[in-house]
This record gives sequence, C-alpha cells and structure tokens, in this order.
Amino acid sequence: MKDLLGGKGAGLAEMTNLGIRVPSGFTITTEACVEYYKNSEAYPQGMWDQVLENLRRVEEAMGFKFGDINNPLLVSVRSGAKVSMPGMMDTVLNVGLNDKTVQGLARKANNERFAYDAYRRFMTMFGSVVMEIERGKFEEILQEKKDEIRVKQDTELDAAALRDVVARYKKLVKKEAGKDFPMDPLEQLMMAINAVFNSWNAARAITYRKIHNLPHDMGTAANVVAMVFGNMGETSGTGVAFTRDPSTGEKRFFGECLMNAQGEDVVAGIRTPFPIEELKKIVPQAYDELVDIYQKLEKHYRDMLDIEFTIQEGTLYMLQTRTGKRTAASALKIAVDMVGEGLIDQEMAILRINPDQLDQLLHPMIDPDARIKVVAKGLPASPGAAVGRAVFTAEDAERSVREGERCVLVRMETSPEDIGGMHAAEGILTSRGGMTSHAAVVARGMGRPCVAGCSDIQVKEKEKYFRVNDQIIREGDYITLNGSTGEVIVGEVALIKPKLSESFSTMMKWVDKIRRLKVRTNADTPYDAQVARDFGAEGIGLCRTEHMFFEPNRVKAVREMILSEDIEGRKKALTKLLPMQKGDFIEIFRIMKGLPVTIRLLDPPLHEFLPHTDQEIEELSQEMGVPPDRLMAKNKTLFEFNPMLGHRGCRLGITYPEIYEMQARAIFEAACELECEGVKVVPEVMIPLVGYPKELATLKEMVDRVAGEVMKSYKVRIKYQIGTMIELPRAALVADEIARHAEFFSFGTNDLTQTTLGLSRDDSGKFLPFYVEKGIFEVDPFVSLDQEGVGQLVKIGIEKGRSTKSTLKVGICGEHGGDPKSIEFCYRVGMDYVSCSPYRVPIARFAAAQAVLRNKK
Repeated sequence: MKDLLGGKGAGLAEMTNLGIRVPSGFTITTEACVEYYKNSEAYPQGMWDQVLENLRRVEEAMGFKFGDINNPLLVSVRSGAKVSMPGMMDTVLNVGLNDKTVQGLARKANNERFAYDAYRRFMTMFGSVVMEIERGKFEEILQEKKDEIRVKQDTELDAAALRDVVARYKKLVKKEAGKDFPMDPLEQLMMAINAVFNSWNAARAITYRKIHNLPHDMGTAANVVAMVFGNMGETSGTGVAFTRDPSTGEKRFFGECLMNAQGEDVVAGIRTPFPIEELKKIVPQAYDELVDIYQKLEKHYRDMLDIEFTIQEGTLYMLQTRTGKRTAASALKIAVDMVGEGLIDQEMAILRINPDQLDQLLHPMIDPDARIKVVAKGLPASPGAAVGRAVFTAEDAERSVREGERCVLVRMETSPEDIGGMHAAEGILTSRGGMTSHAAVVARGMGRPCVAGCSDIQVKEKEKYFRVNDQIIREGDYITLNGSTGEVIVGEVALIKPKLSESFSTMMKWVDKIRRLKVRTNADTPYDAQVARDFGAEGIGLCRTEHMFFEPNRVKAVREMILSEDIEGRKKALTKLLPMQKGDFIEIFRIMKGLPVTIRLLDPPLHEFLPHTDQEIEELSQEMGVPPDRLMAKNKTLFEFNPMLGHRGCRLGITYPEIYEMQARAIFEAACELECEGVKVVPEVMIPLVGYPKELATLKEMVDRVAGEVMKSYKVRIKYQIGTMIELPRAALVADEIARHAEFFSFGTNDLTQTTLGLSRDDSGKFLPFYVEKGIFEVDPFVSLDQEGVGQLVKIGIEKGRSTKSTLKVGICGEHGGDPKSIEFCYRVGMDYVSCSPYRVPIARFAAAQAVLRNKK
C-alpha cells in the first residue's frame, strides 16, 4: 500500500503485521497531502478530527498521554513518499515537549539530563524545520555552551547546561521568528504535520524528483509515531543498517550505530558511529533480536532492505524498513545471489535492475572519496568521467594527444569537422546544445563523456579560455567532467575504472533468453563497431558515412568534389574517395562477421564540409591553390537559412547521383571482396530523408544497378537489402506507398521529433528545461520518445508499411534506441530491432527483456 501510505508508513504497517516490535502510531495518507495542496494548503474536511481520534488510540496503546505533565507522550512526525527520497523531506522528533512536560519526562525517566537533551533537540528541529530559523544559529549556541564549560561532546553537557541551552534557544526563537516558541502540544503537532506536507514541494525535493524522473503529484504521507529514545543512557542507542552491503552487494549485515543518541546524530555525522557488529558487545540481546528481524524482513520482502532502529534501555524498536538504495554493481550481485538463494526468480531479478544504472559499470567514474570543486553544471549528455587539460580546437586536441597529453575539448558547440578532436579528447564540454546535439550524439557513440549546453560558462575559442563566474580556465589548465551528472570540476580528479563482474555476465545471459527485440548499434568506425560487438550488438543499425569524410586526408577530396564546376570534376574527386570508403566498409563488415550492417548514404548538406571563418578559408585557399573569393562564393551558393530542412539526404542523391553511386560502389566492392575471402556479409543500404515514393524508387534503381555491375565484375552473388529512414511526417503517412520500394524501414526519431514538433534539437536546449519544469513536456522529447505525438506517427508508419509488405523489417536508429521507455514502446508497436550507441547496447538489451516481462498478457 505504498501509494496510499508512502514507503515509511507501509513498512511500519507491514512490520506490525509480522509481529515485529514498532512504536505505536498512525499514518496520514498521501491522498490527504494531495488534497491539502488542492485545498490551498488546508486540511481536507475531517482530517484533524481523525488525527485526534488516532492520537487517543496511540495514548491507550503506549500508556502515556499527549501533553500530560506527569506522564507525557511524545511523538515524531515523519515524511514518507511512495518512492524513497532520502533526506529530501522533513521530520520532527520529540513533538509534545514544553516547559511542563519536560519535567514530567525527567521524573518518569528519573533522568533530568535525558529530558533536557530531548527538549533542546526538539527546539532545534522544530525551530529550523517548522519555524524556518537557520539551524546553524541553534548549533552556534550549543557550541558556545560547550566552549564555556570546556567540553567537546554533546553528551558531556549536564542537565544544568542543557537547561541553559534551552533558555537561550527560546530567546533566539523570539528574536528570529518574532514570537514565542509554541508551548501547546496540539499546536506543535499541527505545525509539524504542515511542515511535512510543505516539504513535498521544497526546492531540494522538487530537484530530486526531476533528476530521478519522478512525478510531482504523488504527495507524501505523514507518520505520527510514539517516540522511543536512544538517548536515555549507555544501554540506549540508535542505528541505520542494510541487510546486505549496498556498495558491493556482499551478503553481510552492514550498518552503523551510536549509543546514547537519537537517529539524527547518525545521519548528521555529529558523532562518529561504530560498525553494527560492535553492538553485540554492548547490548547482546538486542543485537541478536536485530539480526533475527533483518533476516526475517529480507525473506519477507525478498529484497535488500534499509532499516532504522532505536534501542531504549535495552529494548529494540524498529522504526523503518524500505528497499535499500544500491550501486549498479551491488544491484546485479544481489539480484543474481537472490535467484541462487531461491528468494526470487530470474524474471524478478531482471525487473529489479534499472537499465540506466548500468552506465555506472561501463564508463570510468569519479572516485567517490575524491574532494571536488564543482564550478558549473550542464546537461549530462554522455556518461562517465574525463580528466584532461582544456583545449579549444579539434586540431589542438589531436596535437595534444600526439604529444602524450590527455585533454578535454571545450567548444561553444561542435560540428562534424571536430570529429577528429572529439575522438582524440578524453571528454567534451559545450556551452550550447542539448541532449541530442551533435556533441552529445557523437560523444555517446564514441563512449566519450560529454557535458553539453553548459550555459554557466562563457567560451572564448579564439582567446583559448572559458569563464565561469569570476574564474578563468585557460588552455592547459586541468578540468574534470562528470558526464553522468553534468558537473564541470576544476582540477585533476582521481577516476575509478569500471569492471564487469560475473553477476553482470550471468544477468545478461538471462536477459538475452527473454528479449525478442534485436539490439544493433550506431557505429561509424571499426573501433565503435568492435566496442559494440563486445557489448553484444547484433549488427549495425546506423553507419553514418559522412563521419568518414572528415579525416584530414579525405576532407580535401570532398572539398575538391564540392568545388568542381561539372560532373566530370566531381567524379574525379569521388574516385579518390572510393578506396577510402571501401576500406572503412571492409573493416566494419569484417568485425560484424555475417551480421547486418545498415549503411546510410550521405545525409548532411555539403556546406558542412567547407570552412566558414576568414582564417579557415585563407588556410584552405593556400592548401588547395584556390582563390579565397572562389571559396567564399561557393559558401554563398550553398548557404541555406534552414539547412536541416534543406538540400540534404536523398535530395543530394537525386541532384548529385554520382555521390551516392560512389558510395554504393564502395559498399558492394567491399562486400564482394570479403565474400571472395569466405567472409559472410549482410549489407543494408539506407536512403535518408525520403518523403516521396519516387525519391526512393529512383535511388533504389541506381543502387541495384551498381550492385549488379559490381557483383558481375567479382563473379559473386550477395544478398542485400535497400530501405529508407523514416524521419519526415509525410514519410510515415504514405508509408504504404514507400514500402513498395523498401525492404526495411528505420525510424530516425531524432529528425522525426524535430520535424513533428517543429523543434531544433540544437537550439531548443535554451527553453526545453523550462517546458519540462512547467510540466508542458513530461521529459525532454529528444531524450525519451514523445509516444503520444511522434510515437503515433511511428505506429502509423509501421502499420501502413506492413499493410503493403508484411515481411517489412522495422527498426529505430535515433538516440531513442538506447532509452528504456522508448525501447518498451518499440516492442509494443512490433519493431524488429533497436539501434543505439555502442555503450548503450547492454542497457538496450536489458530494457528489451524488461519490455517483454512488463507487457505479458
């Protein structure tokens, strides 16, 4: 009943049903919190009467009375949402204490020091959480008192000292809040419940939900529970524990405790706790009972748990049980071990893992013990961590690596021409762009950490520095990127290398038995292809040929082709490119050994291959022996106001067929040569940006002709397929006609999202976060597929395409091919495969298996 009671409330109720000792209490539901907000922060009708009624039941169960000066009941008021949000919302302990009940508590416990210690704790917590007085001001008064009587620990303050601290706290509250500290226990209780409800919309809680993609309308429960005290002496204490090691997954009781303390002391780090095993020496009976309980709870919940407890004068009380947070490595080991122990089955083990969390295992990460100085934060565009000296041009990055120096490439935004420097750099930082900008997409494909759209920094590429606030980071200064969080850190930070465990291998075998979607990769180089194969890719779903053109020795031939005034000149330049393209295809085909390789013919507009600044034009002019005026004139003729919707994709192939002809020849010559060597090759030629059936029919005829000529000259037959990328709304709407000329469809959802939503993925980063924050977009549509809009076009495209050709193979090759939610959608609409960047392949395999399990009839 987590939805209604929240995690904490459900855990307390479940432990009560299991006969485990918990303090008496009741839960105000998440529904009440939701109504509280709908009601302009007023309780729903009848709620307060129910609180008072259940408070009386707690009094009867515990044998104390709330507000009674001789036998006072104290309560805690704790938050507890459906999903665990550690430390994000508020808790108030010792509610019910005032100047009179504190004396009753002292008499009842025969311990005046304990009573006033509880009182000063209550005033600190209530004053900071409920009355919003800075907590540090209470801590200052406490420290002043310790200094006055020359003691170091809170536990060394006697009753008289604590009475004086309480008196000073009252003066502080009067000064800061302009009113006295409330002495009416019922007023305290109401204010504490309000504070818990209000903490649901505290800035830190909202930020946490955004980071973890949690809905903002769940609300929190408020748990009103009778207080038990860990600060009543040396046989009292408190602790937090995990039923297994949350970092490694090792099967051992893992936790920390403090004696003569309350729970806040463990969490706040005010005193250094000791390992839980030492509790056996101090209160052996309570420790043995705790071990029995944690084992009982783990068997009941069949999961690793996080538990909180208090020991009051030797008697153990359980305060909380919930699913424990864990690292990816720990999650895998625990799931695999629990299958071995018979607690869960393989399907449950697979569903226990968050596929996105696997990124932790696939990339270097920042050492969690390292001290870091975060100076800026951008978008976590490609996971992992990178350390290196800042450089500001692709050429400097390549030179830096040749000289044996690690570097991080810093740019306002990257372009395809930066590919060499991006490959050379350890990581990439841009001040512009979004999660699917050029920098983000290419970095993910290469496995390079990337922080994109970091608007906190001002990049001065010519001057070779960037500024953040008043700090300047110059070329050669060390910086560290955390691509998993988007953090930019000054200096050189220690990294930890990932290791893939036996549990990872075991789990991936289980995953592959269940999933039905094939998982391919987006790979443009032999290196990318090999990385993806090692991660279990079953082919290449997108090989972008333009990335092969930007290497220095090739881009000259491309520019020569662009500058040619006639078809003969273009063909002459393309003849130089053909053996280079063929060599790339041979290497990639060889790595894929009989697996399908989908090669997209040239897609970007030609102007991307030409320089644009005066300095770059001058340099190229001298290099090629071409007047600068001619280069500038060519740039002008190729200029487009909106190149994304301009002369690109199949439109280039139609107007300059010799380009696509050269590429087709390179593909089939590479395939035939390998076939002659006995290497099986499965080429798939993909025509991009088709919107009209005639476009595909025209280019298919040309590719078929070239394939026939090449196979005839090599005297071999190769099975190949020709298909198209569906990335325009029109293509999806007339997919039945397009399918007459296609053997496969691959949905290019990056561009389909742009053309459907009318959004530029490179420019929309400026306002997309605002749209997400305002709830207009649930998530960034370039990160997770817009299933209601773009997704409907995908569904229409598949249904129409297969109405013409039932055997039509369908996949996705946009960045969404590596997003678990989008992968589940791809499974539901009947795709055959997804294709993603190499380092997302294990994540996609996992998500594909979870899609099957979640969608069982």
